[in-house]
Amino acid sequence: MLRSVLDPLISIIYPQKCHVCGGDVESSYNGVACETCWKATRIFKPDDALCKRCGAVLAERSETCTNCVNAVFDAAIAIGVYERALAATIVQLKKVPHLPARMIEHVDERLADLDADDGTAIVPIPLSKRRLFERGFNQAEIIAQAVAGSTGMPCLLNSLDREDHTPMHRMAMDKKAREATVRNAFKVRAPKLIAGRKVILVDDVLTSGSTASACASELKKHGAAKVTIVTLSRAVMYK
Repeated sequence: MLRSVLDPLISIIYPQKCHVCGGDVESSYNGVACETCWKATRIFKPDDALCKRCGAVLAERSETCTNCVNAVFDAAIAIGVYERALAATIVQLKKVPHLPARMIEHVDERLADLDADDGTAIVPIPLSKRRLFERGFNQAEIIAQAVAGSTGMPCLLNSLDREDHTPMHRMAMDKKAREATVRNAFKVRAPKLIAGRKVILVDDVLTSGSTASACASELKKHGAAKVTIVTLSRAVMYK
């Protein structure tokens, strides 16, 4: 009710342009994208053909795909495809540590069928110290805190570290190049908090899964019972 009163006033005093199409953003609920661009963004539904392990978009329904044969994590969940409103929201999240209400609602919806128990913990994928200094915050921590708020699970912010400053992954990089940049880059700093637990590993985008697998390998080496990846979006990889 309050939002329906305030949003028209805010749009007049401080108009927000959609970061996708350049039109007007009608509501703060939508963040930096307008309603039209949100509706044009592919948000996953329960009956979508997705790989059960890595969450990749498949041409037809199948349990798993060939791209995640060597994946170390056990499952992956994303809100939708990295495009339009989702992509714009993620780009903005790397500048401003805030998730719009619409994104948080989508997180809640996707977590409904999460395989978790009382011992499950949330771990954000860490940034290197250099990148953390440059950005001022870790966007994965913002998402992890939203997941923790939705599920009531503990968020272990300092249990996993990124020791090496690795080159930023680009969409054009192949899987081998991505794997090489993150090999041995992560270290568990709180083994006792990880051992025997299911872990929800959180990040903004899942592309090839190389970073997620490198983190999952380190977590499982220290006793994690299962590692599920939760991201805001899933990049569609074309061969």
